[in-house]
Formats: sequence, C-alpha cells, structure tokens
Amino acid sequence: MSERPEEPNKASDAESLLPIDEHVEEGHDAEGRKVRHRGIYLLPNLFTTANLFAGFYSIINSISAQSAVSAGNPMEAAKYFSFAAIAIFVAMLLDGLDGRVARMTNTQSAFGAEYDSLADMVAFGLAPAILAFGWALADMGKVGWMVAFIYVAGAALRLARFNTQVGKADKRFFIGLASPAAAGVVAGTVWAFSDFDIPGAKMSFLVALLVAAAGMLMVSNIKYNSFKELDLKGRVPFVAILAVVLVFAVVFSDPPRVLLLIFLAYAASGPIQFLLRKSRHKKA
Repeated sequence: MSERPEEPNKASDAESLLPIDEHVEEGHDAEGRKVRHRGIYLLPNLFTTANLFAGFYSIINSISAQSAVSAGNPMEAAKYFSFAAIAIFVAMLLDGLDGRVARMTNTQSAFGAEYDSLADMVAFGLAPAILAFGWALADMGKVGWMVAFIYVAGAALRLARFNTQVGKADKRFFIGLASPAAAGVVAGTVWAFSDFDIPGAKMSFLVALLVAAAGMLMVSNIKYNSFKELDLKGRVPFVAILAVVLVFAVVFSDPPRVLLLIFLAYAASGPIQFLLRKSRHKKA
C-alpha cells in the first residue's frame, strides 16, 4: 500500500508560535490507501463542545443547589435543580445533532468520535449522578454516594462498550440502555418533582432504586430500539407532519412530566420486550 504524503502546512510559522501540537489523524481513502489528515473538523465538534458545556453547566447548578439547601433556601435550591435537569435535556439535543451534522457534511473522524464519548460521559454520566446525589441521595450517606457511583460506572462502561462495538453491532438496536436515555430518566425525575417544590429527601429510597436501575440497565445485554432505521430524508405521508406537531404540543404542554413519562416508558420497554421474548421461546 502506498502512503500519500502529508499535506504541506502553509501556516507552520504561525502554528509554531503556539505551544500546541497539531492533531494528525491517519485513515484510508476510497482506494484503500493510507492517508494522514491534519487538523479537526470544526462544525460537528462545535455541537460536541456545546454538549460538554451543557453537562458542565448542569454540574455547576447542582452544586449551587446543594449550597442553597445548606443555607436553608429550598426555593432557590429547587430553581437550581431544575436548571441542572434542563441542561441535561439540552445536552441530549446537542448530542443528537453533532452526529447527524457530521454524517450530513461527511466530516466524521476518529477524533470526533472520541471527543463525543468524553462529552457524553460528562453530560450523561457525571451530571445526572451529581444531580441525583444533590437532590435526594446525599441524605442517605455512604449508600447515597455508592448508588451515584453505580450510575457513573454504568455510564462509563456503557460508552466504552459502545465504542468497541461500532460497525459490528446491529444498528437497529442498542445493547443496554443508552446513556442519554438513562440521563433522561434521572433528570426527568428531578425536574418533574422539583417543579412541584417536592424535596428529594422525601423520595431518597425511590430515587436510589431508580438511579441504580438506570446504571444497571446501561451495562445489561437487554436490547433497545435505536430508531436509526427511520428515514428522515425520504418522503412521508402528509399526516406524519401533523403527528409531529401533535407530539411537540403534548411535550410543551408540560415538559417535565411528559419527558419523564417518555423516558421511563423507553427504559421499561427493553425489559418488557426481553420478558415477552422469553415467554415466546418457552411456549415454542
């Protein structure tokens, strides 16, 4: 195999002034020849950076909420907890966009994939665990932080397994609950009840079960529909756009409760389908 020479760096003099090495990524062209690319793609990584920031912003608000609780200001704490939960849902939207933008503009790269996983770990691993801990689990002492760690470890293992299965697994399904969906369950619970000014301390045991279950589902072998087979580019019946409008109307009528129900239903769909398949095999 021949190796294509690296493209000359026209701005080498300017770049040498910066104490940062240029990123060089190896790949293969359409003819199978090894090529080297300098730099990274800006557009998809902007969405990934925004996703990372949303996760970081959620953590900051969770910390501010805990400070408000310590200061005896439950109303202020509820506001920060809601902001932290909303930031996680914003991160989900941005996470969905970066991959689609990369595919649409043909700007996929190994760097982008790794950066996306690290951003997901912050937004859907650390941020939900810290949010749940600050809202409900802190009062449980060591049990609370152990439950939060189970969720964090589950998210890390889920992302690592997903990265090693890219290009090998059936794209129609996720093996284990996807980390954004697990984060949606946790963030939706906090947002829904904080919106009613219900303190998490009254629901510590229930939240602990929910967070631990979400962490375990992420590393399970239960299949979840990925919905990647949906054709968003092709033509659809006119009634489809009416259905989309209806879905938006329902979600925005009461975002905290509706989003919580959607993610709880999705999280439960995997075990339900697993049990149904088991029962069919026994009957057969």
